[in-house]
Amino acid sequence: MKPATLLAALFLVAGLSLGSSLRGQASPAVSAQALTRGCFISQHNTVPVLLEIARTPAQRRYGLMERESLDSHAGMLFVYPEFRPPEHGFWMYNTRIPLDIAYLDDKGRIVSIRTMEPCPSEQGSQCPSYPAGTRFIRAVEMNAGFFSGNGIGVGDQLVTGNADCPAR
Repeated sequence: MKPATLLAALFLVAGLSLGSSLRGQASPAVSAQALTRGCFISQHNTVPVLLEIARTPAQRRYGLMERESLDSHAGMLFVYPEFRPPEHGFWMYNTRIPLDIAYLDDKGRIVSIRTMEPCPSEQGSQCPSYPAGTRFIRAVEMNAGFFSGNGIGVGDQLVTGNADCPAR
């Protein structure tokens, strides 16, 4: 089976579709964001995902705010033009669902994972920040429990786009 066909089959098995996983829930302010397919690769597992890409400052700032849910293998990839310092973090202001965040290096390797809880405060200044604790250039938010539930940890890798996602 060709790699592209294998990847398409993996997404069908995972129940992912480009039209429904994220796009229907996106804010009008960020609805022009691109989607990419990818997979997390660990020593024992390959997990296909569908990611909405946040590249601009406005898209990164809004993130997954106001979402009521995420499909089980859908999330958001935050892309920065340069490395962010270890103290740079994410917060959960106006975010309604608990999330895991994986911070990535320039090779797509996970350098840190944090679990983030929704912040009930109506003031962003009252919401905690979840810093990476190490330099990173990309970050991925998924439903809370996604990484541990799929055996994905620090040192594992995210590949995106037309990359082959090997079966394991």
